[in-house]
Amino acid sequence: MEIFNVDELIRLIKKGEDSYTQFKSMINSPDALASEICAFANTDGGKIVVGVSDDGEIIGVSDINYLNQIISNVASQKIEPPISVLTQNIIFDDKLVVIIDVPKGDNKPYAANRTDYWIKVGADKRRATREELRRLMQSSGNIYADEMVVPNTSIEDIDMYAFRDFYEKEYGSAIEENGIPVERLLNNLKLMKDSSLTLAGLLLFGKRPERLKPQFIVKAVSFIGNDVSGTEYLDNENIEGTIFEQYKNTIAFLKRNLRKIQKGQNVNLQGIIEIPEIALEEAVINAIVHRDYFIESSIRVFVFDDRVEIISPGKLPNTADIENIKRGIQIARNPILLSYLPKLKIPYRGIGSGIRRMIAECKKAGIKEPEFIEDKEAELFKVIFYRP
Repeated sequence: MEIFNVDELIRLIKKGEDSYTQFKSMINSPDALASEICAFANTDGGKIVVGVSDDGEIIGVSDINYLNQIISNVASQKIEPPISVLTQNIIFDDKLVVIIDVPKGDNKPYAANRTDYWIKVGADKRRATREELRRLMQSSGNIYADEMVVPNTSIEDIDMYAFRDFYEKEYGSAIEENGIPVERLLNNLKLMKDSSLTLAGLLLFGKRPERLKPQFIVKAVSFIGNDVSGTEYLDNENIEGTIFEQYKNTIAFLKRNLRKIQKGQNVNLQGIIEIPEIALEEAVINAIVHRDYFIESSIRVFVFDDRVEIISPGKLPNTADIENIKRGIQIARNPILLSYLPKLKIPYRGIGSGIRRMIAECKKAGIKEPEFIEDKEAELFKVIFYRP
């Protein structure tokens, strides 16, 4: 917990309420406090400052023993699962202010009063939607999008030619030789659940997955200039198909829209792509396999005159942040998809080294280090490569 002195408390109050700070003149209702704690725990954590009015006037807490009793009861009895909060008491002008520090929960979703799931939206809070609840469960590893059933699918939606070819190369025998019915085999491999395809099955071996999931594609545009609102472009493509096809064709799009540089090579050779191909591969693969598939949105790849942006839907999962992914922390959001990458000969090097490899490859090429941006409000993650 961040420890505040009086000056820091005043600065916090002057800053006003936001996604991480809530003022309460007093706490009379345990249920109301439960909803505030729940909202912070389900989002990114924050501080409830008790004894301060909505407009920042310090009123003070009159009965600290009663307040401590409410806080303890709410955190242990009215939040499910229970959550530990910390408190700090600060006296200013003989008035007592209590800061309740709510951590970012690592066991989401949290319910207030058994049935109410709240999230923060700016300085306010609201009940989570069904899709937001699923994403909260995903962030704590309770469910994964790639294992979810795709409605109105069957074994007929599997490209059996592609699956048979994969199976024979991976296991060294034809499907018929193992004596297991194909549908049961697909279930065993987590590509189907009962008689329906999982999202992993559709994205790995589906017949034209975009028919059923039209948002799960890559939208690629090569602009003239440096503005995403520009109306002129050199090239654009909606890249569809399985994740292998999306990976292959996205890399092809980037290679044809980036310059080739002669670095001491024979003039008859094609040259080396201006942004290292390994770095681009890592970014594209990460966008495809680590994106949030509970968000119905496309991956976007933008080529500008001065940079390349690769944008994937979804915030970083659970407790991950920019600094710890740079250090190699890896949290698998779509473990089934991840497990198939090496089997499909997609050059995913894994083990949490992708971000570090992007940085190292750019340094080796003598270009600016890539930038990584998490936009929590827009729920997206962006990698920016700067062109030399």
